[in-house]
Amino acid sequence: MNSDVFEKYSIPKAVFTLAAPTMLSMLVTILYNMVDTFFVGQTGDYNQVAAVSLTTPVFVMCLGIALIFGVGGSTFISRSLGSGDDWRVKRISSFCFYAGAATGFLLMAIFLIFMPTILDLIGSSDNTRAFAGDYLKYIALGAPFIVVSNAFGNVVRGEGAARVSMTGMMLGTIVNIVLDPIMILSMGMGVAGAAIATVIGNICSVVYYIFYLTGKKTMLSISPKDFRPGRAIAKNVIMTGVPASLNNLLMSISNIVLNNFLVKYGDIPVAAMGVAMKANMLVIMLQMGLAIGVQPLVAYNYGARRMGKMKKVMKFSGIINIIMGVTLTAAYIVLGRTIIAVFFGGQTHLAAGIDMAKVIDLGTQMLNALMISGPFIGIFFIFSFAIQAMGKIWASLTLSIARQGLVFLPVLIVSNMIFGLDGIIFSQPIADVASLILSVILFFVVTRKLPKGDEQALRPSPSDG
Repeated sequence: MNSDVFEKYSIPKAVFTLAAPTMLSMLVTILYNMVDTFFVGQTGDYNQVAAVSLTTPVFVMCLGIALIFGVGGSTFISRSLGSGDDWRVKRISSFCFYAGAATGFLLMAIFLIFMPTILDLIGSSDNTRAFAGDYLKYIALGAPFIVVSNAFGNVVRGEGAARVSMTGMMLGTIVNIVLDPIMILSMGMGVAGAAIATVIGNICSVVYYIFYLTGKKTMLSISPKDFRPGRAIAKNVIMTGVPASLNNLLMSISNIVLNNFLVKYGDIPVAAMGVAMKANMLVIMLQMGLAIGVQPLVAYNYGARRMGKMKKVMKFSGIINIIMGVTLTAAYIVLGRTIIAVFFGGQTHLAAGIDMAKVIDLGTQMLNALMISGPFIGIFFIFSFAIQAMGKIWASLTLSIARQGLVFLPVLIVSNMIFGLDGIIFSQPIADVASLILSVILFFVVTRKLPKGDEQALRPSPSDG
């Protein structure tokens, strides 16, 4: 265990040490799908691009399940270390490994058995159904590895092993990037090749984490003899992880609903929005990654009753997220059309009977709308994941279902009814503004009775930054 990151590092150093691997992890998450979309786009077949967009919510659903055990386990491990309850750590990590793997197999069975129904639900058309089915089949087969890989990218951070988390995620990404052009283009496998490359990348990450977890440099364990979670451990992991997971699960559900609305306007809007959301998710995932990254630090200081330092961590992280959001938003405004065009192989001519210039124009319009909330949405994630780290279940649950559920879906439905396609395009930024306001209110409600500083600290803090 690397306790120095919690006890001795300055706030900026601790934040960057813990946040860098999670930001990389989130970057990896979106890169898996962005790379798939990019190389599929090089085929010049927008129907295959649309198929990847349609199946993305299913992939995101697997990631959401992984966050139950990843964020839930990581946060509980950090709280246990902060309060001096080191004995729980092996049991927590073992529970996360075996429960995560079992859940992955359950997902595999559900996806394979109910695939025709799922293809209908995600909005596949006659043009995209076969492609979407190919992609989904291999993602289903790899579900156990996808869940465990992404869960333990977070779990190992609970004991401060930031470099291990980063290495595991990078390994999977590199494998995926190398295999994508080979399988999609050289071997002519199209979307099926993209899915297979993604699964192989996750398998490589799982193998790396197993080597680490069976070594001597960790307090974590995946030994069957340590799989004695008990009701308290299972409840704490799941109840803390579910709010984090809900954000992804609701993102998946809302994307499915969104695609079903879009497909009524044709496959072109589905392909255009899919690419625009991939580009936008780069910003969202980086900001979310920073918020998740500092979660163990918030949890540790909360467990040790260092409220002053906890709030300083949040303030510094919020400033970094704003700077990052403003910078990326500006870059997207300037380079938006070029970014969208790249995903379609840079083609602006007639391809498969479609004027690709129109597809790119629509994708650019959608990206500009999505980026309206780019500069400030990171603050929502800071508040949301901090509340999770403090174990405030109901407040955390409320925020998790707000952005992609309670707010977004009603806005989407009403906007589509009134403004049609334009209403759909602007639904997400409207939901983001409302969710941010809600997160600020809930944070101040949750923390109003907490001490202002570190006067109740259980142990002295060598450095408050």
